[in-house]
Amino acid sequence: MPMTPDPDFSSPSAQFFFDLSQDLYFRKDARNFINRLSVKDLNTLGGVSLLDIYLDTGNVVEPHIHQNASELVYVITGSAVISLINPFTNELLNYTAGPGQVVNIPQGWWHYEVASADGTHLLAIFDSKVPEAIFGSDILRLTPSGVWAHTYGLDQAQVAAAFAPITGTTIIGPPLPGQQTTKPMPYVPYGSPRQPVYAEQAAHYQRPAYPAPYLAQGYGWPYPY
Repeated sequence: MPMTPDPDFSSPSAQFFFDLSQDLYFRKDARNFINRLSVKDLNTLGGVSLLDIYLDTGNVVEPHIHQNASELVYVITGSAVISLINPFTNELLNYTAGPGQVVNIPQGWWHYEVASADGTHLLAIFDSKVPEAIFGSDILRLTPSGVWAHTYGLDQAQVAAAFAPITGTTIIGPPLPGQQTTKPMPYVPYGSPRQPVYAEQAAHYQRPAYPAPYLAQGYGWPYPY
C-alpha cells in the first residue's frame, strides 16, 4: 500500500471531525452493518483507523485476517464471542466479551466475531491508517474446487457443491435469502463530491431502529440524519 504523507495540521484542508455514518463499509440489514474510519476520511489521523460494528444475535463477522494491522476489539454494548487461532500453538481461542472488555488480535491472525446478544456494538481499532482484510469467503470461492479436493483428499463434486452458494464476499453472515453476492462499499472522497454518490446509497443504508430502553441508556443513534 502506498505510504500516506504525515498530516499538515496547519493546512486549511486539515480535517478534525468526521461522522462515521458517512463511510458505510458494509450493510447486511438495518441492524447488522459496519461503518469505517481511515485516513481517507479524516486526513489528520496518524497510524490508526477503526470499524464501527453493529450486530444482532447469531450474526458473524466472517473469518478473516488483517494483513496490514493488529486489531483491538472493544465491546461497547451487548456481547460477542471473539475467536482467533494462535498460529504459534495451533490453538483456537474463544473469548466471550461484554461491555468494557477487549480482545487483542495480532496482525495476520485468523479470527471472527459472533454476536451473542441483540444490539451488540463493537469498535475494532487498528494500528494502520487504512484497515485491510482477506476474508474467508474469498479464499473458499476463489480457490478452485479441484485444489481443495486434491490437497485434502476430498470429493471435488462435493466441494464444488458446498461452496457454490458463496458467490461474493460475505463479511457479515449468515447471508439473507437472495443476498449471496455482497461486497464492501468503496471509499468515496470526503467532501462535497461525496454527497451525490452517497445519496445513491440512501436506500441501502438506514440507521437501526433500536428499542426505546436501549436509546434511553445513551446507546444507538442520539440524533436523526
